[in-house]
Amino acid sequence: MVILFVSVGLAVLAVLVGLHWYAWRRLVRDTTSGPGPARRLGTVLFVAAPLLMVGALVAERAGAPFVLQRTLAWPGFLWMPLGLYLVLALLAGELVRPLLLRADARRTARRRETAGAAVSDGPAGQARAAAPEGPSDEAESADEAGSSEPADKAGSSEPADAVLAPSRRLFVSRVVGGTAAAVAVGTVGYGTYGVLRGPRVKRITVPLAKLPRSAHGYRIAVVSDIHLGPVLGRGFAQQVVDTINSTQPDLIAVVGDLVDGSVKNLGPAAAPLAGLRARHGSYFVTGNHEYFSGAEQWIQEVRELGIHPLENARTELAGFDLAGVNDLQGESEGQGPDFGKALGDRDTTRACVLLAHQPVQIHEAVRHGVDLQLSGHTHGGQLWPGNLIAAAANPTVAGLDRYGDTQLYVSRGAGAWGPPTRVGAPSDITVVELASLEA
Repeated sequence: MVILFVSVGLAVLAVLVGLHWYAWRRLVRDTTSGPGPARRLGTVLFVAAPLLMVGALVAERAGAPFVLQRTLAWPGFLWMPLGLYLVLALLAGELVRPLLLRADARRTARRRETAGAAVSDGPAGQARAAAPEGPSDEAESADEAGSSEPADKAGSSEPADAVLAPSRRLFVSRVVGGTAAAVAVGTVGYGTYGVLRGPRVKRITVPLAKLPRSAHGYRIAVVSDIHLGPVLGRGFAQQVVDTINSTQPDLIAVVGDLVDGSVKNLGPAAAPLAGLRARHGSYFVTGNHEYFSGAEQWIQEVRELGIHPLENARTELAGFDLAGVNDLQGESEGQGPDFGKALGDRDTTRACVLLAHQPVQIHEAVRHGVDLQLSGHTHGGQLWPGNLIAAAANPTVAGLDRYGDTQLYVSRGAGAWGPPTRVGAPSDITVVELASLEA
């Protein structure tokens, strides 16, 4: 097991180093004409940024002093999406690079033809016109090396400013690299703004066959994956509370991954949750990150904030049963999900809504006759193309789905884990309105 762990770690490290080398080569080495301040600065960036990223991850998981976590979090976590989209943009640039080189070569050839025609009335012009139109082999060699001065500089018919211009490949590398950097920075900037401005409200209607007419229109505000931590703190928690309260729900369901850190460090950040308001109260189930952060302490903290934890438990509400199960990660502490305890002795003629952090718990929900499961966990992939990875590990990545007689709704979550950035997976708080078929 140790050998496997080490092997996987080394493989991940090799991939990480390889991708950063590729990005450094395209963005730094290929866009500079030689050793100098620009190349040195770029090299420092591509060494320091991944070290900060790893440092931020290790500091969070190892429970380092919170001030250190907060110091490393912003630069370290933001490099994750920035590095990802730099590499993706550069790979897309590989398709464009040969086209730009050919276009530049044709432009240079036409310019030389025009210059040759302008002086063709004299012996010197005739000799120059007889020379090859394209760059010499020596010039192409200089281009391949990224030199800023063409090898056929001497005797060229082009004006001095053209002779001193960057080589063809250097010019194209700068165009592609600059475009890739602009796309990556713009994408990450917009994705980060989307998280920091707070989640938007999404509304869906879910019909339940067993729901009585009296419960028709019952509204549950579903919020998951808030991920309070070294980046998203008290101000973000207040945004979430204000957004939920603005929907005036009948009930609030906090479906796991509330925090990334201990009660000692994040208790003040979570304090605004005491302001949640709903006609029938607020309920909470654990997510996997609670078990990385001290689940027992957080369950007690949540209870003191006025939110009711459902630890493999059920409560009867007017019109339906509300149940909740612990997250699968709790099995490592002997506190895993227990569907029998939560659902085993219930009246199966009543509609049942289950809070379960991970969508993969849907299969147990189906076996226990649950009508609707509310989940989170996936973040909708958070960073495209992360949705493809999430789809491989979860039955549903986001939205409403049906499994037999059980419906599953998966929220993309309100916050973000690691980088406070979302691309292609906007954050949400969902108001689920239950509908009776008798209405």
